[in-house]
Amino acid sequence: MRLSQRATAIQESPIRKLAPLAAAARERGVSIYNLNIGQPDVHTPPEFLKAIAAYTDPVLRYGPSDGLPELREAMCDYFARYDIALDPTEVLITNGGSEAILFAFNVVADDGEEIIIPEPFYTNYNGYAEMANVRVKPVRAHAEDGFHLPADEVLEAAVTPRTRAMLICSPNNPTGTVLSWEELERLAAFARRHDLFLIGDEVYKEFTYDGRRHRSLLELPDVRDRVIVVDSISKRFSACGARVGAVISRNREVMASILKFGQARLCPPTLEQLGAVAAYRLGESYFEAVREEYQRRRDVMFDALTRDPGIVLRRPRGAFYMIVKMAGVEDSDAFAEWLLTDHAVDAETILVAPAGGFYGTPGAGRDEVRIAYVLEVPKLERAAAILLAGLARYRAERHAAAPA
Repeated sequence: MRLSQRATAIQESPIRKLAPLAAAARERGVSIYNLNIGQPDVHTPPEFLKAIAAYTDPVLRYGPSDGLPELREAMCDYFARYDIALDPTEVLITNGGSEAILFAFNVVADDGEEIIIPEPFYTNYNGYAEMANVRVKPVRAHAEDGFHLPADEVLEAAVTPRTRAMLICSPNNPTGTVLSWEELERLAAFARRHDLFLIGDEVYKEFTYDGRRHRSLLELPDVRDRVIVVDSISKRFSACGARVGAVISRNREVMASILKFGQARLCPPTLEQLGAVAAYRLGESYFEAVREEYQRRRDVMFDALTRDPGIVLRRPRGAFYMIVKMAGVEDSDAFAEWLLTDHAVDAETILVAPAGGFYGTPGAGRDEVRIAYVLEVPKLERAAAILLAGLARYRAERHAAAPA
């Protein structure tokens, strides 16, 4: 028997693939600082957990395919705080942001059609594209300019007769870049020119720093029917295991079609939705405290790493990731493995994500790693010191081994 082409082609996670080496290091007695995955250590709001615990119905029944009405209403109230007016019919609850992206891909493109995505991008977009049998068309952004949107001529060159949408993530995973309003207006004009959908992955919308305000694709006035926003509570409320996301669009045809996908998988999880309703009722003070904590963490990691003149890094403005470009590293997969197998400082080392898996262009990102600054400040300070010591040693060893 043979497996499907889809099964053999789907990408292995570059975020999780080093787990066996990390496990082996722990067995040798090495402690590991996990900087590879966006799993926050900020506590889930107790209101979320209390709402789940308060469930008393003796039967846990199927819920509506589009999600509990009280959650969709709570999300509309939440977006109204940002002056974004939504109707509950424009919100459909999904099994995490992952299902929301998969639904969006399936509703905008047929087999073999293309979605343009600036790279580096969240690696699992590749997996969702494979499941939907659509093609990711990458356009390159660069570390030297903070991974901002490429020039219009670069975007234009990516368009083909099979292009159906463009996806942007802001605040960005994996770079931490926050797109400006001017960049969003460029995207709106681009979408109108080529009759494209705009998919916005905005799951980090609250995580913007230095006084910046996130601007949503939903705020663009002239592309209301083209915009599909992907949302999630995973990072917003530090509830990654709850698997509650949403698709948001003012396009009635899009939402009617996505509802059919939702009906095919029956319903999203009821208990976690009840928790989400309680979380969405939290005041702005909750997000202020979380933002302040992540900004401290960003500053600690950025200030430490940029002391190395061989590192290219612009200060991230949102989310809790950074892509670190390193002189002296030609294969970040090998470097990340080496950190786990050959490097430790006082029996401690770090786990990072090689950046190659966040690119669609073969060979790109080979001198970069993604770091998630999701640990408390003292741990990040230690992790940064271990990384810099490892980088210096790695460069020295490779230089010594190079032929004269």
